Amino acid sequence: MNKLLFLPALFLSINVVAEVAVIVHPANASALTPDEITKLYLGRSKSFPDGSAAIPLAQVESTAVTNQFNEKVLNKTGSQMKAYWSKLVFTGKGTPPKEVASDKDVIDLVSQNPSTIGYVDKSAVTPSVKVVTTF
Repeated sequence: MNKLLFLPALFLSINVVAEVAVIVHPANASALTPDEITKLYLGRSKSFPDGSAAIPLAQVESTAVTNQFNEKVLNKTGSQMKAYWSKLVFTGKGTPPKEVASDKDVIDLVSQNPSTIGYVDKSAVTPSVKVVTTF
């Protein structure tokens, strides 16, 4: 019985230490601060520090990496993010980041478009993208 209780705790601790990597196209020379990343993902900024357009990509809210990104970077829960974007969309003041299903989808899109920015589990990063920071 004690072993059964230990297994969920083990998986939980593995999830907690996983790092989120914020990625851009390798040609993107922008250095981004956590505050600039937050502004992009909350719709408060639409461009990289160099002035070029930024298209943030998010993963569907059911993924562990999205929950970690929301909490570590945006300091919000999934339900707070949903409420935040519902209000902005309803008032016509914003559009949430495009949602994709997985780390692979984010990497594929970011590697094809220098204007995109996304986040993935650090273990999923490939040489086709550039990591700007990890959380």
